Amino acid sequence: MSPLEIAANLLAGASIILAGRNSVHTWWTGIVGCGLFAFVFLHSRLYADTVLQAFFVITSIVGWWQWLHGDHGEELPVTDLPARKLWLQLLSGAIGAVCYGLLLRRFTNAYSPFLDSTVLAFSIVAQLLMMRRHVQNWPFWLLVNSIAVPLYASRGLYLTSVLYAVYWINALVSWRHWVRLRDAAAHLPMQNDPKIAPSKSSLV
Repeated sequence: MSPLEIAANLLAGASIILAGRNSVHTWWTGIVGCGLFAFVFLHSRLYADTVLQAFFVITSIVGWWQWLHGDHGEELPVTDLPARKLWLQLLSGAIGAVCYGLLLRRFTNAYSPFLDSTVLAFSIVAQLLMMRRHVQNWPFWLLVNSIAVPLYASRGLYLTSVLYAVYWINALVSWRHWVRLRDAAAHLPMQNDPKIAPSKSSLV
């Protein structure tokens, strides 16, 4: 367990908890944490995860802006992803996992290329849904964490594995919390009360 792995987990953990609380600060903590994780995974020959961290850094910058200004200059509300688009996301993630896994197996010495690629593909799906503040990002994170826990433990990243188990619990709790935020946001226009803004991101 290296100091780099500890620092990466602390910052990534803070980011994930802040995301569950619908806080805009999830983005900058995620940018730093993912940058550190890129070096951790590169050293462990988890190349798909290394690429994934670069993706997270870029999308976190975009997501940060979208949460604050993505709804015609206003903060995005928490909403559902339509069922048709949800199936499309599932199919895209599965195809991406298989295709990238084949590439890793053919051209690299990657450890467990298909599991590594599944973590990558569905993390991308979950991240894109989170950027748009869709509730359905959380079940995708549950899937990712379920695969990541044993995968990282098998590479000796025990702290990361334990924290991903904690992230699994956080994703379950956050899913429930975001459902409440979605329902509150849906009723907000009817209430017409400017003092109530449950879908806004926390400033703390």
